[in-house]
This record gives sequence, C-alpha cells and structure tokens, in this order.
Amino acid sequence: MQMQVIMGRSSDESEGRVPKRQPGRRWIPTLLVAGTVLVLLAWGLRPGPEPVEVGKVVRGPLEATLREEGKTRLKERYLISAPVAGRLRRIFLKPGDPVQAGETVLARIEPLPAALLDPRARAMAEARRDAARAERDRARAAWDWARAEARRVQSLYETGSATPQELDAAVWREKDAAQQLNAAEHRLRMAEAERKLFTDAADGALPEGEQVELRSPVDGQVLRVYEPSARVVSPGTPLLEVGDPGDLEVVIEVLSQEAVRLQPGMPVRLEQWGGETPLEARIRRIEPSAFTKVSALGVEEQRVRVIADLVSPVEQRPGLGDQYRVEAVVIVWSGNDVLKVPLGALFRRGPDWAVFVLEDGRARLRRVVLGHRSEREAEVREGLREGETVILYPGERVHENQRIRPVSISP
Repeated sequence: MQMQVIMGRSSDESEGRVPKRQPGRRWIPTLLVAGTVLVLLAWGLRPGPEPVEVGKVVRGPLEATLREEGKTRLKERYLISAPVAGRLRRIFLKPGDPVQAGETVLARIEPLPAALLDPRARAMAEARRDAARAERDRARAAWDWARAEARRVQSLYETGSATPQELDAAVWREKDAAQQLNAAEHRLRMAEAERKLFTDAADGALPEGEQVELRSPVDGQVLRVYEPSARVVSPGTPLLEVGDPGDLEVVIEVLSQEAVRLQPGMPVRLEQWGGETPLEARIRRIEPSAFTKVSALGVEEQRVRVIADLVSPVEQRPGLGDQYRVEAVVIVWSGNDVLKVPLGALFRRGPDWAVFVLEDGRARLRRVVLGHRSEREAEVREGLREGETVILYPGERVHENQRIRPVSISP
C-alpha cells in the first residue's frame, strides 16, 4: 500500500500535471477591493452633522412686558376764552413763552357797551363757579379718603398684614388725589375770576373804555395762540391755551384683551422718546370704555386708553413736550431668579410646547411647561434644567436623534 502511493505521486509529477484550483477563489481579492470601495463611498456620502445655532437654559431676571405706542399730553391745559364781547387787542405772546400765575397778562379786551351786564352770561358764569366749587369739594373729599386709606395700609404694613405692593398702591392713590385737588382748585379760581368780571361791571367798577385783562391761571408756557390778531370777539371765543409742559402724562392705547391684565400702579418704561436713557412712569388710570380703531393692516381692533404718570424728574427728560410719541413698555410681571429659555428654541408639538436639547451630539425632543414670557425669553416650569443646551430655530430640518454640530451660541 505504501509503495503504491509513493509511486503514484511520482507518476503525476513526472507527467507534468498541476492540480486544478477552485473556480471561486480567484474572485476573492476583487470582492475585497470592491467592498472596501463601497464602504468608503458610504462613509463619505453619509449626511454630516446638521449645523445649528444653540442657546443655554439659564437663571436670571425676567420681565413679562406689554409693548405699545403712546403719546404724551399735559395733565392740565387751560383754554383761555373771551369772557365778554368786545374788541380784542393784538396778542404778542408766542407758543413757548413763559407765563406766571396771576401776573402775566395773556390778552386784553375792550368790552362793548353793556356787554358785561347780560343777565344770561352772568348766570352762566355763576353756574360755572358753583360747578367748579362742587368739583373742588369732591376732589378734597377724595383726597381725605385716600390719605386716611394710606395711613391705614401703612399701619397694616408695619404689623405685617399688608404687602409692599398694597402700600405702594395706597401711597400712589393719595398722591393722585392730591393732584386732582390741586387741578380742581385751579379751575375754581378761573371760574371765580370770570364771575368777578360780571360783578365788577354790575357794580360800576369797570368804567367805559376800561380794558379787561386776562391773566394766566397757572405757571407754565403758552401752548397755542388761536386769535393773535386784533378783532371783535364774542363771549366764549377761544383766545389761547396755556399749561405746564413739565407736568406730563402718557396715553397708551392697548388692546382690550391686554387691558384686563393691567392694574393701576404698574410700572411703565418709556423708550424711543429721543433721549439716551428710558424714562419711568406708572399707570394711574385704565379707562373703563373701549373704542374701535382700524390698524395699519385694515383690521378693526377694540382698544382701551391707559393713562400713566411720568415719574422721572423733568431734568432727565429735556425737550419732551405735549403730544410727543413714545414707546411704552408696561411691566406686567417681573422676577429676579427665574429659569428661562430663549423663545427661538420653542415650537409647538401638538397641544404642548417643546424644544430640542443637545445631548451627546444629537437632538433630543423634550416637552416643556412654560410660565411668563418676555420679548426674548420664557419662564420654564417643567422639562428643562439649568445649563442645558437647546437648539434655536430648529424648523423642519431638525428631527429626533439627528446628529448636530453647534456653530454659535446665543447669549
């Protein structure tokens, strides 16, 4: 047996025959090269990380605000009209000229004969005087009540039964009532001065040819001159307007659904008024009646006038006058240590708010519960932690578990 095997192998080699190779083995190197090329192509053609802008979830101050346009106006403006029929002398005063209460002569009128003795005009002057006196008494009663209320709230605050906000509101109501009383006393003095003209004429204190001098009822400036030229005027003809340009208030027209969130005493920040620093104001009154206004887009809106008093002193607002445009920012709510997220990271996912959080280089969907909002940030009550990174403006290009490459971090 052993001899035959050896002899057989020697016979094959002697005849020059080579053993045949398997047919599939010659394609193995080609397949390896092709597989490597395909892997490299797939690696090179796979989508790279999506470049996005990201922001941080941080803690800090937050203000929930309402921004609307507003206009300044004088709290009290005085329209000086002719008390009698007569010849008006030329008025040389110009808008902006200073006036002093009881000293500056605004206009002079030479009465027509027996004009001041008209019983009807005299009765009307007395009625205006009585109405002004009643308004003064009402304003004084309101001031007495506001002052007593402020004292009661002060006592409650000292014992811990009242909040600082309630004390501030009570003090503010007392100041507002004092200002209303001051304005009512001014109007009463004007009415009494007008009635005195008729009394003097009836008593013969105004001789024929004597001029009636109209003096300024308030310290301030001339706002407008209606009748600068000399001419014959009838009783009640508007002559000029005076007021104190330093005593300003702001009229803000807000949507009715926003007005229900506002309350007297809320702070207001006035921007874009022309100065370098914003001005401070505070809401005094919210008018109870709304009015219809057509917006720039042609949409009818129900708006409410909100009146705010300027708190910043006159020295901080040089040049600001009557009917000037301002941008009013009403601070509805504020907090100092609030967990907040940029508004650009928020989007709707069904009925909920959601964000994409950057974790391990990938986008992870996270549903959140929000609180108050400002113009750029929102309060986070549930769903996020301080220091986490969120994707801003994701749109349709970002989806769950997608690879992400941050390109910039917004503050």
